Amino acid sequence: MSPRAAWRLEGLGFSEVYDYAPSKVDWFAAGLPMEGTLASVPTVGDVARRDVPTCTPAEKVGEVYGRVRGTSWDRCVVVNEERVVLGLLREKDLASDPEATAEEAMRFGPTTVRPDTPTGKMVERMRKRGTAFVLVTTPDGELVGLMYRETAEHMSDEQA
Repeated sequence: MSPRAAWRLEGLGFSEVYDYAPSKVDWFAAGLPMEGTLASVPTVGDVARRDVPTCTPAEKVGEVYGRVRGTSWDRCVVVNEERVVLGLLREKDLASDPEATAEEAMRFGPTTVRPDTPTGKMVERMRKRGTAFVLVTTPDGELVGLMYRETAEHMSDEQA
């Protein structure tokens, strides 16, 4: 909405009015609620697991491995204080030098996608590239979760 409209709403008594400047596309990419015809299309954000383990760059790999080992996960996402994705520790990285920091052992700049990406389109791309999972982040790089291709394929099969 325009700044003028935001001021008008405030004048009418609305206490929380925001002038969201980026765009509708940015809103969707942040995984925020959608309406209209596209709202029923399954998205990566709908399928992403939000319980993926995280750690900070300064944590020791041995400590992170100990935490992750007791779960169903075989990887850990390295994030900063704002939950911005910095890297990824895969199983092999977690089993490396336990005294190394996550930052020293992580894979930098993992591929990420936005929550509003249609699941079908993402599955097709992942099949072509032989990718088993993808990290889901907001446009600002904040972690939303991790989507496994197998889960998305299963969901697509159920809807067909």
